[in-house]
Amino acid sequence: MSDDFGKATHADAELVLKLYDLRREPVMRDARKFFGGFNPQSADEIIALIQAQTPENAYFRQVTSFWEMAATLVHHGALNEGLFLDTQGELFFVYAKIAPYLAEVREKLDNPHLMAQSEKLINHTELAQQKLAAFTERLKKMAARRAQAAKQ
Repeated sequence: MSDDFGKATHADAELVLKLYDLRREPVMRDARKFFGGFNPQSADEIIALIQAQTPENAYFRQVTSFWEMAATLVHHGALNEGLFLDTQGELFFVYAKIAPYLAEVREKLDNPHLMAQSEKLINHTELAQQKLAAFTERLKKMAARRAQAAKQ
């Protein structure tokens, strides 16, 4: 595991800006808004969403496939890993929401490749693992605040 990413190029910077621009597309904004409010509590909740014929299913697939595509660009050398990790925090937010249930979802759906590119990217470096840990902790705090607000 190495965190020596080499020097990013102008093309890398352009691609990062393109990823940002794609996230501003209206349907993608709606999908991201849905995902921001999606707080699964079990693998079965994720599976039900994946199997539903609903707009929320499409939103889930749009968000997760976007980040899978972006991670794949990094894996194949089309985008500098260090620049990607420094600028694309949303990947960690998305992955942290489903990571606790991912193994069970993969098994029950017989889909070992679900979020595999994101997982590979996160497991590749210490920096990425630290970012995931920070997002995971942030999500726990958000859940605690939601639970506290529900009691009031």
